[in-house]
Parts: sequence; structure tokens; C-alpha cells
Amino acid sequence: MVRKHVIFKGRVQGVGFRYYCRIIADRMRLTGWVRNLYNGDVEMEIQGDKRDIEMYLYQIKQCDRFIRIDDIEVTTKDVIEESQFYIKSY
Repeated sequence: MVRKHVIFKGRVQGVGFRYYCRIIADRMRLTGWVRNLYNGDVEMEIQGDKRDIEMYLYQIKQCDRFIRIDDIEVTTKDVIEESQFYIKSY
């Protein structure tokens, strides 16, 4: 089990990106959260099996034509107890 902190840069706000992230996380049974940042980036913490998270990030990069990811920053965090993936407000 691992937990990753992720910052997505690009056209990732106002295009359904957070909802897309939640849908894919729910399908893969991953936990964590996602939220918009004031600077236009999107921040996420995602937790689960290392390989599942790698597959998750790959799927997120393949998202539809309205979303454009220019850069992704990933760091490792401590695992915590949680039961779902949710959308946070600012």
C-alpha cells in the first residue's frame, strides 16, 4: 500500500477533471481526494496498491479532449486510514 501526492498542471479546471479522477478511483477501488488550487492546478492524494496507482495515473493522462495535462508532479506520502475517494473544496 502506498500514498502519492500529485499536482496536475495544464487545462485541468472547469473541464470535469476532478469528477473524472473520482470516477476512475472508484472503479479501481482507490482512496484519497482531489481538489482545485487557486493557481489553476489540481492537487490530489491517491492511495492503494503501487501498481494500481501507476495504472490510475496512466488512465488519467489518457483523459478526453477537453482536459490537457502539461505536467504532473508526484511525491510519496505516509499511508493513512480512509475508505473512499472524494472531491475536496479549496
